[in-house]
Amino acid sequence: MSATIRLTAAQAMIRWLSVQMTEDGERFIEGCWAIFGHGNVAGIGEALHGIGNAFPTWRGQNEQTMAHAAIAYAKASARRRAHAVTASIGPGSTNMVTAAALAHVNRLPVLFIAGDVFASRRPDPVLQQVEDFDDGTVSANDCFRPVVRYFDRIQRPEQLLTALPRALRVMTDPANCGPVCLAFCQDTQAEAWDWPEAFFKPRVWRIRRPEPDAQELAQVAGMMRAAKRPAIIAGGGVIYSGAEAALSAFAARHGIPVAETQAGKSALAQSDPMNFGASGVDGSAAANAVLRDADLVIGVGTRLQDFTTGSRTMFAPNAKLVAINVQPYDAAKHGGVSLVADARVALEKLTTLLGDHKAAFDPAPRADWLDAVDAHCAAPAPGNDLPSDAQVIGAVQRAAPDAIAMCAAGTMPGALKLLWQPAQGGYHMEYGYSCMGYEVAGAMGIKLATPDREVICFVGDGSYMMANSELATAVMRRIPFTVVLTDNRGYGCINRLQQVSGGVPFNNMYVDCNVADQPRIDYVAHAGSMGAHAVKAGSIAELEGQIAAARGRDIPTVIVIDTTAKDGPAHGLTHEAGHWWDVAVPEVGDTPRLREAYTTYLENAARARLVN
Repeated sequence: MSATIRLTAAQAMIRWLSVQMTEDGERFIEGCWAIFGHGNVAGIGEALHGIGNAFPTWRGQNEQTMAHAAIAYAKASARRRAHAVTASIGPGSTNMVTAAALAHVNRLPVLFIAGDVFASRRPDPVLQQVEDFDDGTVSANDCFRPVVRYFDRIQRPEQLLTALPRALRVMTDPANCGPVCLAFCQDTQAEAWDWPEAFFKPRVWRIRRPEPDAQELAQVAGMMRAAKRPAIIAGGGVIYSGAEAALSAFAARHGIPVAETQAGKSALAQSDPMNFGASGVDGSAAANAVLRDADLVIGVGTRLQDFTTGSRTMFAPNAKLVAINVQPYDAAKHGGVSLVADARVALEKLTTLLGDHKAAFDPAPRADWLDAVDAHCAAPAPGNDLPSDAQVIGAVQRAAPDAIAMCAAGTMPGALKLLWQPAQGGYHMEYGYSCMGYEVAGAMGIKLATPDREVICFVGDGSYMMANSELATAVMRRIPFTVVLTDNRGYGCINRLQQVSGGVPFNNMYVDCNVADQPRIDYVAHAGSMGAHAVKAGSIAELEGQIAAARGRDIPTVIVIDTTAKDGPAHGLTHEAGHWWDVAVPEVGDTPRLREAYTTYLENAARARLVN
């Protein structure tokens, strides 16, 4: 008879998680973010306390934002390590649903342990329970089902014997990677069971590298040989595969310029001569020119989202498309030819088949583009004008050229994709979900994953107001990073989109809102009240100096700078480079401006490449 050990279900879960290892000998799930309530404090809370530093617990300030920190950690770790996040029944768990959606869209591993109702139903309805009048099996945690890769409700202790390995299988699967939700009934958490001791033996989870199908590989190699003007779009899958060096060598050997998505940016350093910059709506003039002229577009590890493809209007009508992706769902998009495989393996095998084959490309557009970036990011001449976002980015670039720049929503993502010139690995953007409020918590997660790198968080006043409380967590844990808070007094990005779409300024900038008085928010005082070192930069020169000064601190630094609300994301540079984005315009309206916008919309929409 095999040996057993008597533990509660919660104790067993935490003990099992503590011995799930990577090939490098580290825990795959490093620890657990926790905010306790009546749905998890007695069971999971006791188990986490009992195991101590063998599986550490970290307290957050908000369930959504502590989950954002976990997501950023997983992304910055290239999906090779992850965190768990636990919250109570009701609002604690539903607060995590937005974060779960963010992780799902970005294909990032997070383990959500959500407190749930009583499996016994003895005290139903309990405090914070959502009751479905027609289905007794539903709880609020069913909200997680469409936004996680794997969902399970734990109603008996022994269900963990299968649920936990299934959860880790998903989180370590390169094709199916994403968040997991285990809705853990609160009475089940506290219930004891005799567990096989073998269940708690350490296990190593290896992230596989799927090989390409020989026929698909040969077909793609043939298409590349036949192409006169091929171009590559590099997505986040390049980074998750660890294929950065393979991509650089492949592009150089075969003469194929590389454009980047938000997730793929910094897979190649900007100094790489094959890196032509950002693709699509917020793309560079060099990259977009290459993509418009290409007769073969090769997506590597990208899901070809609308910003990347210019809402399907970027590529030439006769261009062929190849999608190299570990996930067949992504590889089959846009009617392209699929090559289902790990990115690094696929590039290495393709280069073997192609031998010395090399296409011709013109490097001049890349050099011209970088010259334009330098001009737009240059420090302004002395004067009273507020700086642009481009000038802010230029200041940070000069002061911290090797830093990891991160952001998520608003004006800055497009500007950074255009203008930030990273070293390899020097860019972290959450733009799959473009979730306002990710920035501060995300910067903390990045710093936890890359403690030796300088982390610069770009955030607008709108996103900062949505979620900033994890600054206090970073202060408590002595996690240093720098926040550059650009204040343009409202939602400047959406204000511009509103007007481009035929509307008038309304309810975005504070000046256009139905308020009795304009807010006068002292962001320096606010950040300082949470313990951060907070300062106001009155100029671009002061901003550069404050960034340098922040490196000596062991707490977050928040630098506030007022910026102009008039210019576009990159001080007008998008007019020279970017591409159309499909945002539906009202078909009828009373203003000439709206009618003109709708006419332009129809002209652009007619160019959409719906079927190859």
